Amino acid sequence: MSEEEIWLAEPDVRAAVRDARRIVVKVGSSSLSAETGGLDEEKLSRLVDALADFHDGGRDVVLVTSGAIAAGLKPLGLRRRPRDLAHQQAAAAVGQGVLMQHYADRFHARGILAAQLLLTVEDVTRQETYANALRSLGTLLKMGAVPVVNENDAVATHEIRFGDNDRLAALVAQLVRADALVLLSDVECLYTAHPDEPDSEPISHVADVEELTVDTHRVGSAIGTGGMTTKLQAAQIATAAGIPVVLANAARLTDVLGGQSTGTTFSPIDRRRPRRLLWLAHASVARGSLHVDQGAVRALTERNASLLAAGIRRVEGTFVAGDPVDIITPDGKAIVRGLVSFSSVDLPAMLGRRSREMADDLGAGFERAVVHRDVMVALDHSL
Repeated sequence: MSEEEIWLAEPDVRAAVRDARRIVVKVGSSSLSAETGGLDEEKLSRLVDALADFHDGGRDVVLVTSGAIAAGLKPLGLRRRPRDLAHQQAAAAVGQGVLMQHYADRFHARGILAAQLLLTVEDVTRQETYANALRSLGTLLKMGAVPVVNENDAVATHEIRFGDNDRLAALVAQLVRADALVLLSDVECLYTAHPDEPDSEPISHVADVEELTVDTHRVGSAIGTGGMTTKLQAAQIATAAGIPVVLANAARLTDVLGGQSTGTTFSPIDRRRPRRLLWLAHASVARGSLHVDQGAVRALTERNASLLAAGIRRVEGTFVAGDPVDIITPDGKAIVRGLVSFSSVDLPAMLGRRSREMADDLGAGFERAVVHRDVMVALDHSL
């Protein structure tokens, strides 16, 4: 952390949420579901009313919601969330329309247009679809609508877990440059261990989520599968993008938006960076890896230098110029991710060679960095 960056105290985080001009709120399926199964319409109405009140103050609201599979259980005659993918997708296909109709009707009653946007994590891991999602969200917000974002569970595969919506919410928050992210849960706050443990204690504020050590191995409800682990991952992504975060019980959303002392606050731990670097750090998938020598490691970590071909010893993967790649130390640790300037076809002939030498042999286009310092991010926050 640089000298210019200052940790926000708990009251400052709560004030940032209260005064936010643009906010992303994520609600999990367990916070929307009735004990008897299906959606709890009273819970859903309270959620929409709180968001509508905030929106009526001239602010932008993005809702990231789980609950499609939960909403589809009752119409399909299912008593519990199915384990197999085919039935999960069937429940999502039925439930998505049910869920969105509830939102649309309730927002409409408040004079607000709700707009559905279905995404998978993959939609924000490729620059092209990331840019498309940004345009869609930006246009909807400019037009005064409330985007209702959900994972496209009806076609998703391994990412069909409800918990991935926590991560999706953090990615959406940085995508729209939100002033705050609110993660709603069925527990009051973060605890040092599972709330049922006798020695568990509540945590009201986390200054640095990177340094947090708590026991999150137990999953919460039988309806949702995200649990606290994915919420902490979301908090890590958002705070690293300069976005303050509050984790709270869904029933306390009005208090959270009013800056009241409830739930757990997380301080932002970095200044805001360009969207391309945020995408690179938290949403991209590396297409290959560049194994470098110790001299290159020092240049990258100590001098903030670009990566040159002279410091690369081995190339793995198949990629083209502009793809994300990880830079790997001699001991096998990925320390940096960056956008590579050459393809995996061209790079092997360049390894270990100086830029001027390559310019003489291969042409002037090869006299440049393999990964420029302006398009790389550290994967280790301490670097």
